Amino acid sequence: TGNPMASPEVLGISSGAAFGVVLMLFLVPGNAFGWLLPAGSLGAAATLLIIMLAAGRGGFSPQRMLLAGMALSTAFTMLLMMLQASGDPRMAEVLTWIAGSTYNATGGQVTRTAIVMVILLAIVPLCRRWLTILPLGGDAARAVGMALTPSRIALLALAACLTATATMTIGPLSFVGLMAPHIARMLGFRRTMPHMVISALAGGVLLVFADWCGRMALFPYQIPAGLLSSFIGAPYFIYLLRKQSR
Repeated sequence: TGNPMASPEVLGISSGAAFGVVLMLFLVPGNAFGWLLPAGSLGAAATLLIIMLAAGRGGFSPQRMLLAGMALSTAFTMLLMMLQASGDPRMAEVLTWIAGSTYNATGGQVTRTAIVMVILLAIVPLCRRWLTILPLGGDAARAVGMALTPSRIALLALAACLTATATMTIGPLSFVGLMAPHIARMLGFRRTMPHMVISALAGGVLLVFADWCGRMALFPYQIPAGLLSSFIGAPYFIYLLRKQSR
Protein backbone atom coordinates (compact mmCIF):
# COMPACT_ATOMS: atom_id res chain seq x y z
CA THR A 1 0.00 0.00 0.00
CA GLY A 2 2.95 2.34 0.44
CA ASN A 3 1.71 3.27 3.91
CA PRO A 4 3.77 2.23 6.98
CA MET A 5 0.59 2.01 9.09
CA ALA A 6 -1.06 -0.57 6.84
CA SER A 7 -1.36 -4.16 8.04
CA PRO A 8 -3.97 -6.93 7.65
CA GLU A 9 -5.79 -5.94 10.84
CA VAL A 10 -5.75 -2.20 10.11
CA LEU A 11 -6.95 -2.76 6.53
CA GLY A 12 -9.81 -4.91 7.81
CA ILE A 13 -8.60 -8.11 6.12
CA SER A 14 -8.26 -9.93 9.46
CA SER A 15 -11.74 -8.85 10.55
CA GLY A 16 -13.19 -9.86 7.18
CA ALA A 17 -11.59 -13.30 7.41
CA ALA A 18 -12.83 -13.70 11.00
CA PHE A 19 -16.37 -12.72 10.01
CA GLY A 20 -16.31 -15.23 7.14
CA VAL A 21 -15.19 -18.01 9.50
CA VAL A 22 -17.81 -17.18 12.16
CA LEU A 23 -20.55 -16.96 9.53
CA MET A 24 -19.56 -20.39 8.21
CA LEU A 25 -19.70 -21.84 11.74
CA PHE A 26 -23.27 -20.56 11.94
CA LEU A 27 -24.29 -21.95 8.55
CA VAL A 28 -22.58 -25.38 8.59
CA PRO A 29 -23.59 -27.77 11.41
CA GLY A 30 -21.13 -30.12 13.07
CA ASN A 31 -17.40 -30.06 12.36
CA ALA A 32 -16.97 -27.34 9.75
CA PHE A 33 -13.17 -27.22 9.78
CA GLY A 34 -12.93 -28.13 6.11
CA TRP A 35 -14.93 -25.02 5.27
CA LEU A 36 -13.04 -22.58 7.49
CA LEU A 37 -10.21 -21.77 5.07
CA PRO A 38 -12.54 -21.16 2.08
CA ALA A 39 -14.84 -19.09 4.31
CA GLY A 40 -11.97 -17.06 5.74
CA SER A 41 -10.46 -16.56 2.29
CA LEU A 42 -13.82 -15.48 0.91
CA GLY A 43 -14.28 -12.98 3.75
CA ALA A 44 -10.77 -11.61 3.20
CA ALA A 45 -11.31 -11.48 -0.57
CA ALA A 46 -14.62 -9.63 -0.15
CA THR A 47 -12.86 -7.12 2.08
CA LEU A 48 -10.10 -6.76 -0.49
CA LEU A 49 -12.63 -6.21 -3.29
CA ILE A 50 -14.38 -3.44 -1.37
CA ILE A 51 -11.03 -1.78 -0.63
CA MET A 52 -10.14 -1.96 -4.33
CA LEU A 53 -13.45 -0.40 -5.34
CA ALA A 54 -13.15 2.35 -2.73
CA ALA A 55 -9.49 3.16 -3.37
CA GLY A 56 -9.55 2.66 -7.15
CA ARG A 57 -11.24 5.98 -7.77
CA GLY A 58 -8.31 7.74 -6.12
CA GLY A 59 -5.70 5.86 -8.13
CA PHE A 60 -5.14 3.38 -5.27
CA SER A 61 -3.69 6.06 -3.05
CA PRO A 62 -2.32 4.67 0.26
CA GLN A 63 -4.47 7.09 2.27
CA ARG A 64 -7.73 6.00 0.61
CA MET A 65 -6.87 2.33 1.03
CA LEU A 66 -6.06 2.83 4.71
CA LEU A 67 -9.27 4.76 5.40
CA ALA A 68 -11.39 2.21 3.53
CA GLY A 69 -9.73 -0.63 5.45
CA MET A 70 -10.26 1.02 8.82
CA ALA A 71 -13.94 1.59 8.00
CA LEU A 72 -14.35 -2.06 6.99
CA SER A 73 -12.55 -3.26 10.12
CA THR A 74 -14.99 -1.27 12.24
CA ALA A 75 -17.97 -2.61 10.28
CA PHE A 76 -16.92 -6.26 10.61
CA THR A 77 -16.17 -5.80 14.31
CA MET A 78 -19.69 -4.41 14.76
CA LEU A 79 -21.20 -7.38 12.90
CA LEU A 80 -19.27 -9.81 15.11
CA MET A 81 -20.53 -7.98 18.20
CA MET A 82 -24.10 -8.26 16.88
CA LEU A 83 -23.66 -12.01 16.50
CA GLN A 84 -22.32 -12.20 20.05
CA ALA A 85 -25.30 -10.22 21.33
CA SER A 86 -27.72 -12.57 19.57
CA GLY A 87 -27.46 -15.03 22.46
CA ASP A 88 -26.81 -17.95 20.12
CA PRO A 89 -25.05 -20.71 22.13
CA ARG A 90 -22.67 -21.35 19.23
CA MET A 91 -21.06 -17.96 19.84
CA ALA A 92 -19.84 -19.18 23.24
CA GLU A 93 -17.57 -21.63 21.41
CA VAL A 94 -15.84 -18.92 19.38
CA LEU A 95 -15.59 -16.07 21.89
CA THR A 96 -12.02 -16.98 22.85
CA TRP A 97 -11.10 -17.55 19.21
CA ILE A 98 -12.43 -14.11 18.19
CA ALA A 99 -10.16 -12.51 20.80
CA GLY A 100 -7.14 -14.15 19.16
CA SER A 101 -6.04 -17.14 21.20
CA THR A 102 -4.05 -20.34 20.80
CA TYR A 103 -6.09 -21.97 23.59
CA ASN A 104 -8.29 -24.13 21.35
CA ALA A 105 -5.74 -24.81 18.59
CA THR A 106 -5.15 -28.54 18.07
CA GLY A 107 -2.19 -30.35 16.57
CA GLY A 108 -4.22 -31.29 13.51
CA GLN A 109 -5.28 -27.70 12.89
CA VAL A 110 -1.73 -26.45 13.25
CA THR A 111 -0.42 -29.11 10.83
CA ARG A 112 -3.01 -28.32 8.15
CA THR A 113 -2.43 -24.60 8.56
CA ALA A 114 1.34 -25.05 8.33
CA ILE A 115 1.00 -26.97 5.05
CA VAL A 116 -1.13 -24.23 3.49
CA MET A 117 1.21 -21.53 4.81
CA VAL A 118 4.29 -23.22 3.32
CA ILE A 119 2.58 -23.35 -0.09
CA LEU A 120 1.56 -19.68 0.08
CA LEU A 121 4.92 -18.51 1.44
CA ALA A 122 6.68 -20.26 -1.45
CA ILE A 123 4.98 -17.72 -3.74
CA VAL A 124 6.39 -14.71 -1.86
CA PRO A 125 9.94 -14.83 -3.37
CA LEU A 126 8.34 -14.70 -6.83
CA CYS A 127 6.91 -11.30 -5.90
CA ARG A 128 10.15 -9.78 -4.63
CA ARG A 129 10.52 -7.42 -7.62
CA TRP A 130 7.08 -5.94 -6.95
CA LEU A 131 7.81 -5.72 -3.23
CA THR A 132 11.08 -3.91 -3.93
CA ILE A 133 9.80 -1.37 -6.46
CA LEU A 134 6.26 -0.54 -5.26
CA PRO A 135 7.40 1.19 -2.03
CA LEU A 136 9.38 3.64 -4.21
CA GLY A 137 6.12 5.10 -5.52
CA GLY A 138 3.93 4.87 -8.59
CA ASP A 139 6.16 7.03 -10.80
CA ALA A 140 9.23 4.87 -10.15
CA ALA A 141 7.23 1.70 -10.80
CA ARG A 142 5.90 3.02 -14.12
CA ALA A 143 9.41 4.14 -15.11
CA VAL A 144 10.66 0.54 -14.98
CA GLY A 145 7.62 -0.77 -16.85
CA MET A 146 5.66 -2.25 -13.96
CA ALA A 147 1.88 -2.58 -14.29
CA LEU A 148 0.74 -0.98 -11.03
CA THR A 149 -2.84 -2.20 -10.68
CA PRO A 150 -2.27 -5.92 -11.45
CA SER A 151 0.78 -6.08 -9.19
CA ARG A 152 -1.04 -4.40 -6.29
CA ILE A 153 -4.07 -6.65 -6.69
CA ALA A 154 -1.89 -9.78 -6.80
CA LEU A 155 0.06 -8.77 -3.68
CA LEU A 156 -3.06 -7.85 -1.73
CA ALA A 157 -4.73 -11.13 -2.78
CA LEU A 158 -1.71 -13.07 -1.52
CA ALA A 159 -1.80 -11.10 1.74
CA ALA A 160 -5.52 -11.88 2.06
CA CYS A 161 -4.92 -15.64 1.66
CA LEU A 162 -2.06 -15.61 4.18
CA THR A 163 -4.19 -13.65 6.65
CA ALA A 164 -7.16 -15.99 6.24
CA THR A 165 -4.95 -19.03 6.83
CA ALA A 166 -3.49 -17.61 10.03
CA THR A 167 -6.88 -16.37 11.23
CA MET A 168 -8.41 -19.81 10.78
CA THR A 169 -6.22 -21.24 13.55
CA ILE A 170 -5.87 -18.53 16.22
CA GLY A 171 -8.44 -15.91 15.26
CA PRO A 172 -7.80 -12.26 14.39
CA LEU A 173 -4.58 -11.26 16.15
CA SER A 174 -4.36 -7.49 16.35
CA PHE A 175 -1.33 -5.32 15.59
CA VAL A 176 1.28 -8.09 15.28
CA GLY A 177 1.30 -7.56 11.52
CA LEU A 178 1.77 -3.84 12.14
CA MET A 179 4.64 -4.04 14.62
CA ALA A 180 6.74 -6.87 13.14
CA PRO A 181 7.87 -5.06 9.94
CA HIS A 182 8.88 -1.98 11.95
CA ILE A 183 10.90 -4.14 14.35
CA ALA A 184 12.70 -5.75 11.38
CA ARG A 185 13.44 -2.33 9.92
CA MET A 186 14.77 -1.04 13.25
CA LEU A 187 17.11 -4.05 13.37
CA GLY A 188 18.61 -2.89 10.07
CA PHE A 189 16.93 -5.32 7.65
CA ARG A 190 15.72 -3.12 4.79
CA ARG A 191 16.22 -5.24 1.66
CA THR A 192 13.03 -6.96 0.58
CA MET A 193 13.58 -10.66 1.26
CA PRO A 194 15.66 -10.32 4.47
CA HIS A 195 13.06 -7.85 5.72
CA MET A 196 10.25 -10.32 4.98
CA VAL A 197 12.03 -13.18 6.76
CA ILE A 198 12.89 -11.15 9.87
CA SER A 199 9.38 -9.67 9.95
CA ALA A 200 7.92 -13.20 9.99
CA LEU A 201 10.30 -14.24 12.77
CA ALA A 202 9.55 -11.07 14.76
CA GLY A 203 5.82 -11.67 14.37
CA GLY A 204 6.23 -15.22 15.65
CA VAL A 205 8.24 -14.03 18.64
CA LEU A 206 5.60 -11.39 19.43
CA LEU A 207 2.85 -14.02 19.28
CA VAL A 208 4.75 -16.44 21.53
CA PHE A 209 5.56 -13.66 24.00
CA ALA A 210 1.95 -12.42 24.10
CA ASP A 211 0.69 -16.00 24.50
CA TRP A 212 3.17 -16.71 27.32
CA CYS A 213 2.23 -13.50 29.15
CA GLY A 214 -1.45 -14.33 28.73
CA ARG A 215 -0.96 -17.76 30.27
CA MET A 216 1.21 -16.54 33.17
CA ALA A 217 -0.38 -13.20 34.14
CA LEU A 218 -3.55 -14.62 35.74
CA PHE A 219 -2.59 -18.30 36.01
CA PRO A 220 -4.49 -20.68 35.94
CA TYR A 221 -6.73 -18.44 33.81
CA GLN A 222 -5.66 -17.37 30.33
CA ILE A 223 -5.79 -13.94 28.72
CA PRO A 224 -6.07 -14.28 24.92
CA ALA A 225 -2.87 -13.30 23.12
CA GLY A 226 -4.89 -11.01 20.85
CA LEU A 227 -5.96 -8.85 23.79
CA LEU A 228 -2.38 -8.41 24.99
CA SER A 229 -1.09 -7.63 21.50
CA SER A 230 -3.84 -5.00 21.16
CA PHE A 231 -2.82 -3.52 24.51
CA ILE A 232 0.72 -3.07 23.19
CA GLY A 233 -0.11 -2.35 19.56
CA ALA A 234 -2.76 0.34 19.99
CA PRO A 235 -0.36 2.88 21.59
CA TYR A 236 2.21 2.02 18.92
CA PHE A 237 -0.37 2.74 16.20
CA ILE A 238 -1.08 6.13 17.78
CA TYR A 239 2.66 6.80 17.84
CA LEU A 240 2.88 6.04 14.10
CA LEU A 241 -0.05 8.37 13.42
CA ARG A 242 1.67 11.19 15.30
CA LYS A 243 4.99 10.47 13.60
CA GLN A 244 3.44 10.54 10.11
CA SER A 245 1.51 13.77 10.79
CA ARG A 246 4.75 15.67 11.51
